[in-house]
Amino acid sequence: MKQQIDTIIFDLGGVLVDWKPEYVYRKAFNGDEEKVQWFLKNVCTPDWNMEQDAGRTIAKGNAVKIAEFPEYEHYIKLFYGEWTDMLSGAIEENLQLFKQLKASGNYKIYALTNWSAEKWDIAVQLFPFFNDFDGVVVSGIEKTRKPYPQIYNILLNRFAITPEKSIFIDDNKDNILASKALKINGIHFQNHQQLIEDLKAFQLNY
Repeated sequence: MKQQIDTIIFDLGGVLVDWKPEYVYRKAFNGDEEKVQWFLKNVCTPDWNMEQDAGRTIAKGNAVKIAEFPEYEHYIKLFYGEWTDMLSGAIEENLQLFKQLKASGNYKIYALTNWSAEKWDIAVQLFPFFNDFDGVVVSGIEKTRKPYPQIYNILLNRFAITPEKSIFIDDNKDNILASKALKINGIHFQNHQQLIEDLKAFQLNY
């Protein structure tokens, strides 16, 4: 028998806000999609970006990549130099869901995000609703990131969350698997309709 849910935890990028490096590099490479994908798979890779999310400074991250690919220095610096252009806005359907859950008063609502500490204040300015969570854990500030267990435990302990009574929503399957290993109920977000269907199993009241 499932325990009654009292806590909802949202990932941010890919769930509540649309973030894609492609938005910057399609412009930089004049719409050459093949070049864009090559660059993001080989130069400014997800693994490289996650090191900044885990607390490495942007200056250090850039230096590492420029040493490796000096001919792409200009393009490497664009990643964080034009970082705000990677954010196209809120994912409106999911934002409405967040607002409904919050307005119901039946749940504590938290955010658990992989995000560079140096870009967090800018993100909050761009998306003021980030202030509406009951609490936020930001990887770059904590100097650890999803899917490492440490960051989930920081969230659970800081806000006295009972894992079995919580649901975590993330677009990265590895992050969901990590949450489930800690007994947090997980939903791998793929689209809004699927999210709504998966939430029904928990008989939420909002």
